[in-house]
Amino acid sequence: MTDLEIAQKYSPKPIKEIAAKLGIDENHYLPYGHDKAKLDYQRIIKELPAKKNSKLILVSAINPTPAGEGKTTVSVGLNDGLMKLGNNSLAVLREPSLGPVFGMKGGATGGGNAQLIPMEDINLHFTGDLSAVEKAHNLLSALIDNQVNHHTDLNLNPKSVVWKRVMDLNDRALRSITIGQGAGNGMPRETGFDITAASELMAILCLATDIQDLKNRIGKIFVGFTYDKKPVYAKDIKAEGAMASLLKDAIKPNLVQSLEGNPALLHGGPFANIAQGTNTAIATKLGLHMADYVVTEAGFGFDLGGEKFLDIKSRAAGLNPELIVLVATVRALKYHGGKELNELVNEDLVALKIGFANLKKHIDNASKFGIVPVVAINRFKDDTEAEVNLLKELCAEVGINAADTQVWAKGGEGAIELAELCVATLAKNESNFKPLYDLNQGVKEKIEIIAKEIYGAQSVEYSAKAQVDLRRIEKLGLEDLAICMAKTQYSFSDDAKKRNIVENFNLQIREIEIAAGAGFLVPIAGSIMRMPGLPLHPASENIDIDESGKISGLF
Repeated sequence: MTDLEIAQKYSPKPIKEIAAKLGIDENHYLPYGHDKAKLDYQRIIKELPAKKNSKLILVSAINPTPAGEGKTTVSVGLNDGLMKLGNNSLAVLREPSLGPVFGMKGGATGGGNAQLIPMEDINLHFTGDLSAVEKAHNLLSALIDNQVNHHTDLNLNPKSVVWKRVMDLNDRALRSITIGQGAGNGMPRETGFDITAASELMAILCLATDIQDLKNRIGKIFVGFTYDKKPVYAKDIKAEGAMASLLKDAIKPNLVQSLEGNPALLHGGPFANIAQGTNTAIATKLGLHMADYVVTEAGFGFDLGGEKFLDIKSRAAGLNPELIVLVATVRALKYHGGKELNELVNEDLVALKIGFANLKKHIDNASKFGIVPVVAINRFKDDTEAEVNLLKELCAEVGINAADTQVWAKGGEGAIELAELCVATLAKNESNFKPLYDLNQGVKEKIEIIAKEIYGAQSVEYSAKAQVDLRRIEKLGLEDLAICMAKTQYSFSDDAKKRNIVENFNLQIREIEIAAGAGFLVPIAGSIMRMPGLPLHPASENIDIDESGKISGLF
């Protein structure tokens, strides 16, 4: 059965019942239909007593194959497993983007018997958060070009404008465009589109503490320069109030449920290869207020989402993650061990052992933040007992505990071993979390720490454009911002074709974007694009809807 067919076998419980499991009533949420709701996070924090000694569990992974290794599936299953053990646990995850849904990777609700529902709604528009981000972002774009068109006293130089437009779909044709063509349509200039998940506004939504902080951060968005080379920010265009107004509901976390009827919060949807890849600080802190265990995730491999969760989000939100779960699959490790995608169903202990180097590097990287990880072996149907046992042995040899995890097939029951391992590890280990770098270090120094310590690069090379960007950052006094690398998810290097461990490579920084409102800089490495493209046969070709409104072909 497909993920959608499995999900359609279940009828979501009324959201009132799900909310009650968190100790909240109808005064604390706004229903969106009968099976999802927006939470009044400020009222909940004010009126409900906070849990003491809540534990934050971060789920990350190895470098994936193109289909992904099931990080969300493991997160949902782990939360269900913790609940089966009698714990008060809550999954706090990201929202899907329509780009992957209609493209190649799929949605973000988990899979098999470890899913969030209503699956179709979550993956198709949901409560409109990404649409709100898209509209607010493009409002600023329109206001910028309006300033140029009317030649206002702001004296904005259109050639200096760095703010693009966004759309929540994969459309490579929009990466580079010319606007303002034709009489009366403004001043022609080159610009382009990013995907909504990569918008600085998405990043701001995910890091803001409340609506006022959201508005203040929006005001700090760097737009460009005046003709006399003075910086222009969104607040100079008086855009922050209107933009924040469009996000008045999007800032509220969304409450849904797993197939097993356990609560989950979904909020924010940045990608980890081109953005910070974590859900909102508001939702995570709300989860810690309501539950003893909070299971959250960071997108793609630990080299991307995991590093950003710890160096950007945890630092900005004052979080103290106490356990890291690294999701590994036999098939991905064989892929890193030299096997091709069509060969991964065949047992190969040699390739698995070679590919283990990829997992070992992620284990070492996690330890650099002061947190010893555990490994979740996310089992696929073609994995053999010999392969799973070998992987456990390889983990044991480097002092790491690993759990056989079968959540796709068995739901929470398939996560009991992992859940028990997490509880036991948290009971005996204390987190010594610390970020990898200090914000007051130089921009190049911070970039090179990530490149060398996390990726294993021998050096970093900057293009002429990147060097101009560095001088701009220095001129604006933004050198104390965090670093949010845009890099391929498939490799430690900036070349997606280089698997496993990559040695003696130079990381190529093409350019550096400024996200002053979000509080970070975005060095863009190699050929990575902030607007993805579609594959030859996108997933949209398989999606259909019948006369009754029943959707098919969605994963």
